[in-house]
Amino acid sequence: MRRRLAHALTPLRLAALLYVGLMLVVLLAAPLLAPADPLSQDVANRLAGPGGAHVLGTDELGRDILSRIIYGARVELLIALGATVVSMVLGTLLGLLGGYFGGIVEVITMRVVVDVLLAFPPIILVLLAVTLRGPGTGTLIAAMGVLFAPTFARIAYGQVISVKRLEFVEAATAFGAPTRTRLFGVILPNISAPLIVQVSLTIATAILLESGLSYLGLGVVPPTPSWGSMVAQGQRYLSSDPHVLLVPGAFVVLTILAFGLVGDALRSGLDPKSRSNR
Repeated sequence: MRRRLAHALTPLRLAALLYVGLMLVVLLAAPLLAPADPLSQDVANRLAGPGGAHVLGTDELGRDILSRIIYGARVELLIALGATVVSMVLGTLLGLLGGYFGGIVEVITMRVVVDVLLAFPPIILVLLAVTLRGPGTGTLIAAMGVLFAPTFARIAYGQVISVKRLEFVEAATAFGAPTRTRLFGVILPNISAPLIVQVSLTIATAILLESGLSYLGLGVVPPTPSWGSMVAQGQRYLSSDPHVLLVPGAFVVLTILAFGLVGDALRSGLDPKSRSNR
């Protein structure tokens, strides 16, 4: 596996992995890395171009864009990681139960819960949650966690169906291992590879969705920095001061692309049948 993972890390994927690592450092150490208070206004230096005391310039209120990018990355990653953890736990549990027990349990988990969630357009489900609970970090994490859970459920369900009759599972049953041990100690470790790949792809999707909601004013509550809201505010200055829009927009694109490339690398390294490893 290590050899496949090393071979899967092409220069582009390695650069993406380093970028993701940098974003995780930003998540943990944003106050130490930000050169200024992201909420501090300096109207006298509003819309200043990149350079000097403000490496990436300032916005329409004179706030340092680099500091807002750093704190915005923290917000984006907290929401994306939180939503991914919720969806992974909930979806994997549904898939495990439905795939292993079958029958009425499969009907309830996969046909009722999962299929009903898939019947709702994703943006409508999130907008409904935001409307009922109000915009905020907790609302976004819960709504997106439920929204992305069916993907993990289907992956786990398909994998459980393919392995539950294999010898190592039947051996655990023959030796009297309790159901909990068979599910979480025997089956789950053997179906984890595609779930790990899906984690990185879900993070990228969550960042894109949160940025879109913040762009519409339905995401993180201002004045908390968010890349989507920064793009929305900067579009008014595209012709005169394009850096106000282009800088946060570039970080949205780069971050989503980086997590997608890391997902491709994981797929190539963890799945020996993958043909994406070139």
